[in-house]
Amino acid sequence: MKLIMKYVRPHFAGIVIGLIIKFAATILELFLPFLLEKIIDDVVPTGNIRMVIILGVMMVVCSLFAFIFNVTANRMAATTSGKATRKIRYDLFSKITYLSSKKCDEFTESSLISRLTSDTYNVNQFMNRIQRMGVRAPILLIGGIILTMMMDVTLSLVLAAMLPLVCIVVIVVTKVGVPIYTTVQEKLDILVKTVQENITGIRVIKALSKTEYEKKRFNSVNEQLASTERKASDVMAISNPMTTLILNIGLVAVVVVGAYRVNAGQTEPGTIIAFLSYFTIMLNAMLGITRIFVMSTKGMASAQRIEEVLEAENDMKVLPKAGLLADTNSKYHIEFRDVSFSYNGREDNISGLSFGLMKGQTLGIIGSTGSGKSTIINLLMRFYDVTGGNIRISGEDIRTIPEARLHTMFGAAFQSDFLFADTVRENIAFGREISDEDIIKASKSAQSFDFISELDEGYDHMLTIKGSNLSGGQKQRLLISRALAGNPDILILDDSSSALDYKTDAQLRKALSENYGEITSVIIAQRVSSVKNADLILVLDDGAVIGKGTHDELMEDCAAYRRIADLQMGAHREEVQA
Repeated sequence: MKLIMKYVRPHFAGIVIGLIIKFAATILELFLPFLLEKIIDDVVPTGNIRMVIILGVMMVVCSLFAFIFNVTANRMAATTSGKATRKIRYDLFSKITYLSSKKCDEFTESSLISRLTSDTYNVNQFMNRIQRMGVRAPILLIGGIILTMMMDVTLSLVLAAMLPLVCIVVIVVTKVGVPIYTTVQEKLDILVKTVQENITGIRVIKALSKTEYEKKRFNSVNEQLASTERKASDVMAISNPMTTLILNIGLVAVVVVGAYRVNAGQTEPGTIIAFLSYFTIMLNAMLGITRIFVMSTKGMASAQRIEEVLEAENDMKVLPKAGLLADTNSKYHIEFRDVSFSYNGREDNISGLSFGLMKGQTLGIIGSTGSGKSTIINLLMRFYDVTGGNIRISGEDIRTIPEARLHTMFGAAFQSDFLFADTVRENIAFGREISDEDIIKASKSAQSFDFISELDEGYDHMLTIKGSNLSGGQKQRLLISRALAGNPDILILDDSSSALDYKTDAQLRKALSENYGEITSVIIAQRVSSVKNADLILVLDDGAVIGKGTHDELMEDCAAYRRIADLQMGAHREEVQA
């Protein structure tokens, strides 16, 4: 509720006005049975047709204004809840974009998606319904009791005796329902994850003829979600029938007691008819209250999940420079000092890593899958914090550099990067104020200029989602163009030339050296040819450096590197000769 109140508070005035209008509509509805009772018991026996018509017109006017007021209040409720939900979604999205990689791993990608979509929808529905029914239902219930008390205390007490039983049902059902709906959302997270994996890997699934296998896997996850939803629905399904049963028992008691009182001359037939009308109103009010509790159960469970993200602690804080003084005498642009890191906090994925790169130099990283190549990039860009040692850029510990300044130092093309449905120009500029000259320079260096020029509209050519109307090599060259366009201090190429042929890869390396020689580069590659000319090459195996030096040094001193080079360079020579 704390979350909801925070976002509702700016719209408090509009909500109050809407509630006042809803209150007026509810009062008008309450007077209809009262006027009916007056017509039957007080006016009809006198034969005063004129008064019957006047009271009848009053009933029509009350009905008309109640309709207008209800529609107006409902629209205002939809507007205020919509505005509050839009703000919640925006803040939640903003928070997610600034979450550390560690926090994203903890929440999981699928869970963050469902919190941003289905959970915010549940909160929206709760805020909407509470404004539409939160005033109307209690007023109809309380007002009905007051007006029936004014007409006949005995019959009113019969109905009032049923209300504590209804309250017990609502409280018990709500207490049981909240944890179940939390579980429902967790199962939905798993479903979203499964769908994500299948859509992303649809080509692999088809290529390996695993469609039936994935259908069974999805069916299993879907069944778990459906089973949990059924359990939640079964619990919530008790409230309405049980409430109706209790109030119907009360109605039977009213009719029986009323019949005796009419026979005894203690009450009038019109009062009984009015009581039946008020009973219908009160029954609907109670059903409305139970629906509010059902919706609030979902809403509170979802609000808790949203709050978990919004209130997640920032574990990547900028540390004070006083405790981590800059090394003003450092000759290195990038320096790793005895760096260790663990994803799970139990065993190191990187241990004792030390090296230094001067301005404009290039670091090449090569190694088997899972050896820790991308982890070095994640640490350098501070997606994760080191568990031991420190990383420095121009002598400054990266933990003391504000995120906005740190990340503008980098231009990166990652292994699994993305292109979005927009023009080639916008995909390269990526929301940055980059001149056409810089875009063209970057695309020429990345070897993407030629194929871009051949597209129908050149740089204004529209790409489809994920750049599916480009080849793998074209995508990689476009991503490298994006990395270069901002003229970064440090260039990160994380296996981003794997789809390029040897000739294009060589032209890329040459252009980088000629046009961006002042940039310090970190290149992760599977090919020795991609890192051969690097000033420093790291050979990794299971998080440990098993070789470090230039290409010539490693060919002499590192058997693993020499074996990879002999295999690849031999294959390359055969390819060239063919």
